[in-house]
Amino acid sequence: MYSLDDTIAAIATSIGQSGVGIVKISGPEATPIAYKLFRSAKGMRKFQPYRLHFGHIIDPHQDVVLDEALVVYMPQPHSYTRQDVIEIQAHGSTVALRRILQAVLSLGARLAEPGELTLRAFLNGRLDLAQAEAVLDIIEAKTEAALRVATDQLDGHLSRQVAAVRQRLLDTLAFLEASIDFVEDEIPLQDVVGPLQTTGVELEKLLKTADQGLIYRQGVKAAIVGQPNVGKSSLLNALLRGDRAIVTDIPGTTRDTLEETANIGGIPLVLVDTAGIRAETADEVERIGVARSRAALERADLALMVVDGSRDLDDKDWAIAGLAQSKAAILIVNKSDLAANIPPSPNFLPDVPRVHLSALTQQGIDRLETEIVNLVTAGQVTLADEPMVSNPRHKALLQQALTHTLAAIEGQQAGLTPDLVSIDVREAVEALGQITGETVTEDLLDTIFSKFCIGK
Repeated sequence: MYSLDDTIAAIATSIGQSGVGIVKISGPEATPIAYKLFRSAKGMRKFQPYRLHFGHIIDPHQDVVLDEALVVYMPQPHSYTRQDVIEIQAHGSTVALRRILQAVLSLGARLAEPGELTLRAFLNGRLDLAQAEAVLDIIEAKTEAALRVATDQLDGHLSRQVAAVRQRLLDTLAFLEASIDFVEDEIPLQDVVGPLQTTGVELEKLLKTADQGLIYRQGVKAAIVGQPNVGKSSLLNALLRGDRAIVTDIPGTTRDTLEETANIGGIPLVLVDTAGIRAETADEVERIGVARSRAALERADLALMVVDGSRDLDDKDWAIAGLAQSKAAILIVNKSDLAANIPPSPNFLPDVPRVHLSALTQQGIDRLETEIVNLVTAGQVTLADEPMVSNPRHKALLQQALTHTLAAIEGQQAGLTPDLVSIDVREAVEALGQITGETVTEDLLDTIFSKFCIGK
């Protein structure tokens, strides 16, 4: 079982050089430890809540100054963990922060486990489980759209809707169980199917947002494929608005896959620049690169098929198109800035969007970005005011709840006894409870919070 009685500490900012670094302490001994470490520049003897106190952090065993710092005291329950919390805001030196942390630990605090501060916020009722998971999503957000989805979840938009649906199921379950326990008593008749149907509609509505929400959260992996020297690396640089890949006129410059993330219309697009795919090559290193390109294409969600618009297609282009045709794809006809421009045959990837552009001059890049967004979101790119499901765990549990809700409706309409109908209703309640944390297991908490960094 998790302990809330001890005091934990961790560096709460990224390791590395920065202007400011924070060591956070949470627990019953947070304040006594801080008093032993902090020497106020103004002779302060008692921390004032939520105020910055300027002074020095002192090694309690050697009485030497570790760093100049600001200290903030946040008393329970009005803190992140709902425990007494001390934040030491020192300089962002790795050495200084580690020495301060070591001094804190030497006075009786324990090094926090990954995500343990947020776990305490959950266990103490400050956040529900969906909100706690949103904290990690905010930290990892790669675009403004992903950030907005995560902050909405942290604000409790999803939790409130899930809680309302779960309460309706609980009311129905209470009636069914009363019907089981008090068969001989006169229990007023109650419509069971109506509330269950309303629940099913609301669950379906939430699930419809899941695919788009997962795209904003996880992104889409797009493999840039084509023959050598058609402009794949130039296209990567154009989409990234920078010079990430080496570009030369020499075929086969790219010898391995290269991954970078671009923000395309709010979607994190993981671009994989691949070695030019060709059937044979005498170069062993290039042969390995080609094999990795094929593997990258197989793993990708989207294929960006690049051809040279200044020449006719050949058998190699058709062969690569054959590899890409099983994927969602966009045909990119590059080098439109050249005088010679030969449109590909209409039979070449006939069912995919076509974009003529120049990766060199970036003419047409905006249209390509529009096509990418339209393809991966089916044109639904505006975030709605309704809660959006962006976590695969939540999606699976909502689907599970919907399946049991529909089964309960079917059972009730078929005349099954209340005890049998209640089994599916209870399963739906349990599934929704795992989203917000009412029916969570310790193993699940370990799995979720182990993904957090230490210090959060």
